[in-house]
Amino acid sequence: MTAHEDEEQGEVFFDESDIIDEIDVDEEDLPDAEDDIVEDSDDSIHIFTGHTGELYAVACSPTDPVLVATGGGDDKGFLWKIGHADWASELQGHTDSVSSLAFSHDGQLLASGGHTDSVSSLAFSHDGQLLASGGFDGLVKVWDTSGNLKSTLEGPGGGIEQWIRWHPKGHLILAGSEDCTVWMWNADNGSCLNVFSGHGASVTCGDFTPDGKTICTGSEDATLRIWNPRSGESIHVVRGLTCLSISSDSTFAVTGSKDGSVHVVNITTGKVASSWASQTSSTEGDPESIECVSFAPKFPWAVSGGMDRNLTIWDLQNSSPRFICNHEEGVTCLAWLGASKFLATGCCDGRICIWNCLSGECVETFKGHEHAIQSLSVSSNLEFLVSVSMDGTARVFEISNFH
Repeated sequence: MTAHEDEEQGEVFFDESDIIDEIDVDEEDLPDAEDDIVEDSDDSIHIFTGHTGELYAVACSPTDPVLVATGGGDDKGFLWKIGHADWASELQGHTDSVSSLAFSHDGQLLASGGHTDSVSSLAFSHDGQLLASGGFDGLVKVWDTSGNLKSTLEGPGGGIEQWIRWHPKGHLILAGSEDCTVWMWNADNGSCLNVFSGHGASVTCGDFTPDGKTICTGSEDATLRIWNPRSGESIHVVRGLTCLSISSDSTFAVTGSKDGSVHVVNITTGKVASSWASQTSSTEGDPESIECVSFAPKFPWAVSGGMDRNLTIWDLQNSSPRFICNHEEGVTCLAWLGASKFLATGCCDGRICIWNCLSGECVETFKGHEHAIQSLSVSSNLEFLVSVSMDGTARVFEISNFH
């Protein structure tokens, strides 16, 4: 029978003369039909899909446990509510990426940056009345919690970087720019209070100390600068960092660097109190950068996460690592779950891991995102963890079991 005849008849039959060899196969070795398609489950309880591009920033309100702000590369910011799929308010006017957000800490205003440019940063004030958003268009905007624009803060000659902060005791906003400067405004009247100059490259991280008396900033020039907020004077300069966090007593800053090292700096003296080298061995190639650092809320620890796929929990009293917690991909961000022993890490593979930092164990892995996690935020009632991703979605996960 010819091949053409086979096609016309539609069915082909074999007889025993066609058998070349026989092989015994155990039925347990055969795959099940449902094994052919393997997909990660989605552990989220709410998905916000209002954005049309990558997401960079998320902030949960410090007073309303279901109110969330997100910003991304679609030049948009949104306010939305967990469990209220029909409620969302677009922060209109951004023309470049919204890369960072922060609420005030006490119920009705909001500031945003990147407003004719992508919105790059958002922040709520300490009374929950203000949200600040900073964007790559060099603007910071102030909104109420219904999404109404209250004011626009101007000045920087470059985009607002991926951080924006509120003063711990008032409506003052601090933001760093791509033009190497740091700006401080009065959010109530829109006036510029000071400009901090001295960095030699984009200012990529910064914050007020919790007592409000000092400012710490970090730059792509690999320096930490410590400033007097009133005079604008640079008090100390410390070399080498990519990210920073300040202790609750305003005494120390912990910094991460591109070479994988971590340093603890005395803010008053500007001296390095402790240094830890990269935990990547020389046989593994060049050290990977540290992407996020933080002090533990109520334990004598610091933590760092980076592209070496590790979360390292550091014992500050002994200047040594307590645990090195391995991930499948690089660690991009982290968030403490309140003042507990639990810490969340966001990763390049789109997964979120919950770690018990007393034991060094991963106690939960949340799945759902398809691409890298960019930022994490915890709701004020400690019930929800909100993540934003390069996949263009914000997802909400329940964390009530991790208090």
